Parts: sequence; C-alpha cells; structure tokens
Amino acid sequence: MIAPPDSVSALAGMLASVSYLADTSLATTLFLGLRLGKPVLLEGEAGVGKTEVAKALAAALGRRLIRLQCYEGLDATTAVYEWDFARQMLEIRLAELAVGDAGRAAEAQRLERALYSDKFLLRRPLLDALAPDPAGPPILLIDELDRTDEPFEAFLLEILSDFQVTIPEIGTIRAAAPPIVILTSNRTREIHDAIKRRCLYHWIDYPTAERELAILSARAPEVPAKLAAQIVAFVQGLRARDLFKLPGVAETLDWGHALVALGAVELDPATVDATLGVLLKYQDDLARIAGPEARALVDGARAKP
Repeated sequence: MIAPPDSVSALAGMLASVSYLADTSLATTLFLGLRLGKPVLLEGEAGVGKTEVAKALAAALGRRLIRLQCYEGLDATTAVYEWDFARQMLEIRLAELAVGDAGRAAEAQRLERALYSDKFLLRRPLLDALAPDPAGPPILLIDELDRTDEPFEAFLLEILSDFQVTIPEIGTIRAAAPPIVILTSNRTREIHDAIKRRCLYHWIDYPTAERELAILSARAPEVPAKLAAQIVAFVQGLRARDLFKLPGVAETLDWGHALVALGAVELDPATVDATLGVLLKYQDDLARIAGPEARALVDGARAKP
C-alpha cells in the first residue's frame, strides 16, 4: 500500500508522476479531502480534466478506482446492489429436484436464509466501494452527478455522511475504512446544497497557455515542441471566440494525437480545416471557424515565439 502524502507539494508530485499536473489550489483541495476524510466535489466545463483527477489519484496512490457513471433515471438498485434473480431461481429448482415431499418444509426454511445471502448479492459501485481492500480504501468516482435527479442525490446523503448502506434483507453495511470519494459535475444543473455541505468544493477552469502546454507535453510527448506550442496557441485563441462549446483540454490532447498521426510538424490552414472536428463538436461552431477565421488563428499561432 502506498502511504498518503504528508503535504500538498508531495501530493502534487505524486500526481505529476502519473502525468496529471494539478495546480496548487486543486492539490490543496485533494490533500484536505484525503486528510479530513471528506468527499471532493469538482465542477467545471466538460473536458477540463475532472474525471482524470480520480484516475490519476487512484494511479498515484495505488488504489482501486470504482466509477459510478451517472445518468438520468439512475436509481439505488443500479448504483448499490441487485439480487441475482436468475441464480436464485436456479437454486430453487435444484432444491426442488434434490428433496422429496417430506423434506420440502425444511428445505424451504434453508432456502429462505440462503437466497438472500452474499452468494446471490450483485455489488454495484456504491456497495463495492464499502468493501475492505488490502490495497487501502478505493477511489470512488461519482461521475457527472448533475445528470441524475434530486431523489438520487437524497439517497447519496447516507453514503456521504456515514459511508453505509442499508439492504432490507441483510441489514446495514458499513465501510471499515471509508473510500476516497470524488464527485464531478458539468453544472448542467445545480447540485443540492445538502450534497455540497458534505464535500470540499473546487472549480476546475480552462488552463492558462503555459499550463496547457505543460499538460500537452506530459500527456502527449510525441507531439513536437514547435507543433505543441502552436496547438496550444490555436486552442487558446478558439476559447476567446464566442462558440457554443469551447474545446477542453481533452480536445487539445486529441488534436495533438491526430496531427501527429497525420505527420504534421506545424499548423497549416488546410490541415486545421480538415481536423477541426476533433476540437469542435457543433456544426455552427465549425462553420464559423473554418476558412478565414481558422487561417487567422493559424497565423497568430505560428507567429507566437
């Protein structure tokens, strides 16, 4: 088991060792979450690296990553546990074949106890995160919480407050060592205050040009230095435009990989027009940037020292 870091700078260094470059503010929030045993809520635009925080933290600490991907209609059954009804029915049929009429009463009592046991319990992410792990408490990523509805948020309060869940057929299951919880939100709606009060909060913004270049160099080292600088300058210029959806760091990295795959060594208008779909995901944005606007951004990026 890798010991938790004893300082903010040590945590930042551990994250950097797995190619995640956290600024001081984010590293401080994560360090306090680890030290105080509190969940961390990360908000920000899509593609700025919120989900990667949990992945990097799991890799840096040598912990298991358990991810609950949220969506509209997500309920406790899907998120916590289900009973394996197919195996339960098979157990019943096998019991019926194995005993005669005289033994069925006793067998029925045995089945009643056996069918609702750990053998037939399907652990979903929230329950799985409460199980003991020799490597240490896992990282529980509750991703895009804003996609769910308020009833599910209310259910989460028991998890985030007491790190326990109640299964009617078994009872209350508590975590011997609470998981490290990271929640993310793209802020398509506001998360309830009751959830926020139980969490440390951090907003992840688009990075500065210097930080984005460092991220690109760390995560896509195959991109030549000159091309990497031009990519960052171009993307930073795009974010200054009035677009429906600005490209995130994830799109910057994807574009770097794409340009290297095409053999590019520096930006040129034709290649940029052909690959704009890696950065922009809406037709109106593509139509606005393609052509003269893209050429102006390329000229600006290539003029950067």
